[in-house]
Amino acid sequence: MSFSIRLTDVPDDATRHALLDPLVAYNHAMTGREGARPLILAIEDTGQIVGGLWGRTAYDWLFVELLFVPESMRGKGVGKDLMDRAEREAVARGCHSAWLDTFEFQARGFYERLGYTCFGELANYPAGSARYFLKKTLAEGSSHP
Repeated sequence: MSFSIRLTDVPDDATRHALLDPLVAYNHAMTGREGARPLILAIEDTGQIVGGLWGRTAYDWLFVELLFVPESMRGKGVGKDLMDRAEREAVARGCHSAWLDTFEFQARGFYERLGYTCFGELANYPAGSARYFLKKTLAEGSSHP
């Protein structure tokens, strides 16, 4: 077999799908279950998206990838509302738990006030700080075996 390895910092959909599609197929073969389903909540102001939540549900878990609330809306319950809505939708989809990550300089305390607990820490990421991994039980049991 003759092959080469190419380094790039330019993402393209074809390369991503060449890596992702066989992994998704393998995961489906091993679990008998379909993969992720997007879960998105957008905060709109005069027709413009100004913040929101971007996540997905998979294998009975909610993963919150991005949460952004504009400075002018912080401290008014908007972030909590986004998380509550995402968690309710996740439970409706059969999820029993949620997980996310946040940096030391971001919102760990916010998530802990919502019932999330830290299960992992990546120290010195970025240098002089840390990245935390948090989880929360949403509902007992699941709609899947």
